[in-house]
Amino acid sequence: MVEEESQRQKKIGSVLQRDLVEVLQGAATQGGMKGILISVSKVKVTVDLSVAKVYLSIFPNGKGKELIEGIKSNAPLIKHELAQRTKHQLRRMPALQFFIDDSLEYIDKIDKSLKGEDNPINDPDLLGKRKKS
Repeated sequence: MVEEESQRQKKIGSVLQRDLVEVLQGAATQGGMKGILISVSKVKVTVDLSVAKVYLSIFPNGKGKELIEGIKSNAPLIKHELAQRTKHQLRRMPALQFFIDDSLEYIDKIDKSLKGEDNPINDPDLLGKRKKS
């Protein structure tokens, strides 16, 4: 059974999403990473408001794995920066967990298979199992 997010969870998620985009894109620019686009596709906050799961879309796709590792290793700094930005809106900053949002890539694979470019019936490895997070 999937529980519906409360208004409070949604509000905190949207506040974090807005500020995370600025923090991550700013860090990428300052770090000299040109041509990399980081977007925060979704932020889900747990019922007790202690953890925020952050889903990132990274373009180009090839840089995703290494970039997400860098983001995870800098999570305390990112959390601190967010806390500074949201101190008038949130009492406590939830712990941040980062994940790659591969939904666009998955949709693209399905689209290609529907057009007949890649046929998963002939090659079942094309549509690998998706991980639920």
